[in-house]
Amino acid sequence: MSSTRENTIAPLRRLRRLRRTEAMRDLVRETHVSLSDLIHPLFIEEHINQAVPISTLPGICRLPESALADEIQRLYALGIRYVMPFGISHTKDPQGSDTWNDNGLLARMIRTIKATAPEMMVIPDICFCEYTDHGHCGVLHQDEVCNDQTVANLVKQSVTAAKAGADMLAPSAMMDGQIKAIRQGLDEAGFEHVAILAHAAKFASSFYGPFRAAVDCELSGNRKGYQLDYANGRQALLEALLDEEEGADILMVKPGTPYLDVLSRLRQETHLPLAAYQVGGEYAGIKFAALAGALDERAVVTETFIGLKRAGADLIVSYYTKQYAEWLAELRE
Repeated sequence: MSSTRENTIAPLRRLRRLRRTEAMRDLVRETHVSLSDLIHPLFIEEHINQAVPISTLPGICRLPESALADEIQRLYALGIRYVMPFGISHTKDPQGSDTWNDNGLLARMIRTIKATAPEMMVIPDICFCEYTDHGHCGVLHQDEVCNDQTVANLVKQSVTAAKAGADMLAPSAMMDGQIKAIRQGLDEAGFEHVAILAHAAKFASSFYGPFRAAVDCELSGNRKGYQLDYANGRQALLEALLDEEEGADILMVKPGTPYLDVLSRLRQETHLPLAAYQVGGEYAGIKFAALAGALDERAVVTETFIGLKRAGADLIVSYYTKQYAEWLAELRE
């Protein structure tokens, strides 16, 4: 009898009370996204006179090097403070040697950005696929990327980028030992203040397809010998935690949305800041669907950003960063 009475008078848990109004939802919202969470990738091509639209990434262009300063001014005015430049080189060779040339495209891009907006944080991609004539991330020998020779070249590239004024480096080649070697190389050259955002769990993903067109590096062969197998979550954690041991300051999972489980599991294993890269295929999937009228673009982009952050990301690299900043500016008007 008493048991029945207790059940009768027990309060009903009405969780909907905390979702009833916009103000209530704002009050108890657990996860937020702001411009300070977002890094904007830039594609800069040398020796061209006008922007080149990227058909696989609607709304994104390869910018001529001569237009870089103006674009940085626009981004800064929108409130964007973090950029990741990718160079499209016309000086390709088997090693990507232009990247350790103090007057090469990589160094010039960094100097231009810092001269235009000294407070803009420059986080260049540290890799070779945009600078090699075969499109791989390092030195190719008998159809295999040579790990140790590539690492030695990554150190040279990193020091060159730091000398040009980079605030943080984003090594993406997935070579064994690259973070340790880069950290040692930077420190020995007097750049111990330059941070490393490691592409720590970078998968051999079909979602990179649009990027190939963006940076004009069609691949001879495949990257499955050095990028992660997308079926292996535990191996991804090992890769990331090794990068932490070797001196990485931030760990990144790439792509983002297909690997939310890896991001979430990594969040339980490390206290380092985590980043997620919303790559070209993720951007294109949303953009083309929006152009077809199949979804609300702004709402979906915000939802994906929140999803990445909820899974554990502190930072997000996304081709939507500029458009998101423009949406925020519209709301302020």
